[in-house]
Parts: sequence; structure tokens; C-alpha cells
Amino acid sequence: MAGVAVSPASLLDVIAEIAEISANTGVFKKDCADLARRVCLLTHLVEEIRDSPQTPTAEESDASSSCECDWWSDLVVGLQAAKRLLSAATCFQARESSEGAAKRISFQFQCVTWKLEKALGNLPYDRYDISDEVREHVELARLQLRRAMQRYGSLNSKKFSTALSEPMEKDASRKVTEKLECIPETIHSNIPSSDEKKLESPPRRKSSSVSLAFFLSKDADNERLEKAITKTNDDDSKKSDNLTIPEDFLCPISLELMKDPVIVSTGQTYERSYIQRWIDCGNLRCPKTQQKLGNFALTPNYVLRSLISQWCTKHNIEQPGGYTKNCEGDMSKIRALVRKLSTRSLQDRRTALSEIRSLSKRSSDNRILIAEAGAIPILVKLLTSEDVETQEKAVTCVLNLSIYESNKELIMLAGAVTSIVQVLRAGTEEAKENAAATLFSLSLADENKIIIGASGAIPALVNLLENGSVRGKKDAATALFNLCIYEGNKGRAVRAGVVNPLVKMLSDTSSHRMVTEALTILSVLAGNQDAKTAMLRANAIPCLIALLQKDQPRNRENAAAILFAICKRDKEKLILIGKLGAVVPLMELSRDGTERAKRKASSLLELLRKSSQKLC
Repeated sequence: MAGVAVSPASLLDVIAEIAEISANTGVFKKDCADLARRVCLLTHLVEEIRDSPQTPTAEESDASSSCECDWWSDLVVGLQAAKRLLSAATCFQARESSEGAAKRISFQFQCVTWKLEKALGNLPYDRYDISDEVREHVELARLQLRRAMQRYGSLNSKKFSTALSEPMEKDASRKVTEKLECIPETIHSNIPSSDEKKLESPPRRKSSSVSLAFFLSKDADNERLEKAITKTNDDDSKKSDNLTIPEDFLCPISLELMKDPVIVSTGQTYERSYIQRWIDCGNLRCPKTQQKLGNFALTPNYVLRSLISQWCTKHNIEQPGGYTKNCEGDMSKIRALVRKLSTRSLQDRRTALSEIRSLSKRSSDNRILIAEAGAIPILVKLLTSEDVETQEKAVTCVLNLSIYESNKELIMLAGAVTSIVQVLRAGTEEAKENAAATLFSLSLADENKIIIGASGAIPALVNLLENGSVRGKKDAATALFNLCIYEGNKGRAVRAGVVNPLVKMLSDTSSHRMVTEALTILSVLAGNQDAKTAMLRANAIPCLIALLQKDQPRNRENAAAILFAICKRDKEKLILIGKLGAVVPLMELSRDGTERAKRKASSLLELLRKSSQKLC
């Protein structure tokens, strides 16, 4: 590919130019800002490749078609396309441009995201001796790209990748359209234009470009996209037999059957995910009427949802998912509570927090409504309140709201992690417990593991693990386990001193013992060299062997796994565990344990046998 001839120095110039592009205006401003931020994370990677003796060259690429060359080609093409795309998207004006132009830009965001994620997935770290810190930046960028792909929809056709090389200036729209014409029309057959009248045949028409619905939806159905790409033309003939969906049941944005209809301030009804995305992109007007939105509240349209449900039942159609019952919290009441959060009256704030905490505990519907009322940024600010009661209730509210998956992203975007860590360090006992539980909830998203780990949360969690209440220790252990699944956080945990309190827990015989939690975390850390060294310093081997001899099956399994990781390349330690009586329990475990326990026990026994033969 032509892009391979670009040197790392030239690519750094491209990244610098991307960083200078203003992404603060326009319909696509959020997508532009996200893409620019992800590209800038790659700066140090390209710098280290530039300084590496194994710098990729055009000659190298011509001589070989290996992934080690292809990944650089993909990266160059992706970054060059990103620059063209950002230049076009930041200048895009919805009123002055056609719907087709918006769709082409939306399609390019999919293509660029796909190409960059593909390039980073094939990156040969060892060849260029990339540092751990830079690997962490690359992994963060890749995780963000992967999540963006899930939102935009996946690409598995070569016809999509060809569009990357097309210029995105306004006068080039015809060329892009020609490329898009090659895409099988089945992919677009369920997405009509906004001005089309209802048809007597299927209520969906063909289009030569990807629908704006894919851009607007946070939950774009990538499975639908993949299937549509691979469908044959025979499917088109079958669609003529489909029922005509009543026009009022279709979202004005996506023109698809609504599963969660909501009413905006202008009185128009939309599918929740599409209108929320529209608002998140900075649009202040109703998409259908172009009236200015008086507020951004989204009120569930239960009457319409009931009618859609009845229609689906009557025609034997699978009902779309969405709310299954009426919300317990009235939206007007919730908005009033959120307004009280900003009042000067301390007592009013406390009362509002108590009610929001109660509502957010009851149901997912309430968690959605509270977030939509704009509570999350205000609650995050209250995390740093000097009033102890306010701080405790605020962190509990954030914890409850984080249970709903979509709220996790809103909480992270509000910059909550720094404030949560502050509560974890200096809050009351209850506040610390809930702060730790909140970090666990947020860390369920892989991307957040990296951000939380880099925030200074791990030392605070280790301190809670060592000195907190019984519940606090359990919350800290759960959060630490989840964070340490990410490789970059293992070193942080070891440096924060997590190993010593964990090893002490192995010999705890109290009624609140946390042996299972300690073994689980240690088994995750056991692959890290610094962690193994710390375990040996803490004299963990006798404790592990004691658990191997008499404890519940899961704990014996983890004990065997940790011993294997510590001793597999250390003859002295192998001899030591043999002397401490590990052979008999290992033989029992190899016969009666779980599959994983049998493997680890058998491997350890084999190592013990070989080491004893060498001694003889």
C-alpha cells in the first residue's frame, strides 16, 4: 500500500496536525474529539518506533507481506484517513449539507475506527522494544477504538476499506458515493430517508449510503450489519411479504420500530438511544420540528409503548426490548430533586440526596431517569463536599447509578474517579466502603480498569484492605481483583504493598476470614515477577502448603496454582515445598481436584520428580 512509504517522523507530523484540528463545533463534535484523543495516545508509540533500529520502511514492506509490515501500512492509512475525516467533519453544518453527506461522514468514522483498531491489534511490540508505559497507552487507545466499533457497527468487507483512501473534502462527496454504491444494498434496505411516504410494500427502502442511525445509536447492532453484508440478493424478494409498520411506531431518526419511546420537550416521540445520542452531540433542536428544546428531559411514552406491544402481539411479531414496567420515579419529581442538589440549603441537599439514593436503589428505570435528569455531574461535585453526610450520600448515589451499564460511561465522563479516590482516602468508614464498591462497579468496563489504575486508586484500596472494616476489606479486595486483571495494574498493586496483607489473610482463622479473596487476588498476581518476589519475602509458601493440605476445593486449587507459578523455575523452592510436605496433598489434588487443580498439581509433581532425580 502506498501509505507504507511514510516514515515515523512524517507520521508524527500527521498526528500533530490532527491534534491541532478544532473539534469543538458541529454535529460530529463528540466523535471528532474522541477520535482525535485516541490518535494522540499513539504519539509516544510512533516516537519509540522512530527511535528503534527496526524502523519500518517501504522496501521492507515490498519484500514481505507479513503482519509486521501490514500493521504499519494499516496505521498510516488509518491516520491519514483520520486527518481527512476530521478536517471534513469539523466543518460539517447540518443545515447547509445534505443528509447523504452526513451519512458519508458517519461511514468514514466506522472505517477509520476499524482500520486503526486492526493496525494496533497486529502491532509487534517485541520487534520495536516498546516500553510498558507506551504499551499501556496503546492498549487504552485500542480498547477505546474497540468500544467505538461496537457503537458504530463492525466491518468485515473489503469494499468498506476502499473508502478509506477517498478524500473527504466537500467537493469529493461524489467519489465517496461511487465507492459506497459498490456495497450490497441489502445493508441499507431497512433504513429509508426521512421524507419518504409510507409504502404499501415493506416500510423500508434501499439507500446507497450507511444510515445516520448507525452514527446516532450508542448501541448500534453490529450483528445486524455483519449479517446484512453477507446476505444474498435473494433476501430482497422475501422482504416484500413483510408487514407495514404503522408510521407512528417508527422512530423519526432511525425509522425503525421503537422499543423504548420517549417524549422530548417539543412533544415529539423518539427512540431513547437515538435521541439521547442526538443531544449528546450538542444538538439543541428537535430533529423533526427544528424547534429549540426547552430542556433535555426524556419522558417515557408508556401509552405508545403499550400500543406497540399490542400491535406486535396481534401480528405475532417479537416485541422489541425496553422497559418492562412503569418507572417508580416520576420524572418531574426527579428533576425537582436534582435541582435541590444545587441549592444553598444544606438540609435541602441532604433530603434530596436521601430520596435520590432511595430511588436509585430500587430499579434500573429510576437509575436511567435520574441520569437523564442530569444528576450525575452534580453528584460528582458533591463527592468533595466538606459535609460528611452529604459526601456519604453522594457516593452511595453514584454507586447505585453505576449499576446501570450506560451510566458507567456518564460517570467516567464527569471525571468522577479522582473524587471517588479522594473519598476512599479521607472519607468516613461507610463512605470508603461505598467508594471502593463504586470503583469495582466502574472497573467492570475494561477501558475503565486502565483509567482507574492510573488515578492513584490502587494504593488507597490497599490501605482499605489492610486497615478497613470487614465490609471495607471485602469491597477493597473485590475492586483490587478486578483491576489486577489488567496487566498494567499488577505492578501498581505490588508497589502499593498489596502482597503482605494478602499473605497475612492466608493464616487468618477468625470468623471473618478472607482466605478465598486473598488466594484469588494472589493467583491473578502470580504471573508477575515482582509479585512472586514479594510473596517469597512475605514467606507465603508455608501458608500455601497449609491450605493445600486442608481447605475447600477452590482454595486448594488456587494454592496449587500460586505454588506452581512461584516454584516452576526455582529448584530451591521446589526442594523447599517437598520438605514442607506438599507431595501428598498434591497427589490427592491431582486425583480428586478440579480440572485446573489436577493440571497444576500434576505439573508441580512432575517438577518435583525431576528436581529429585537431579539431586540423586
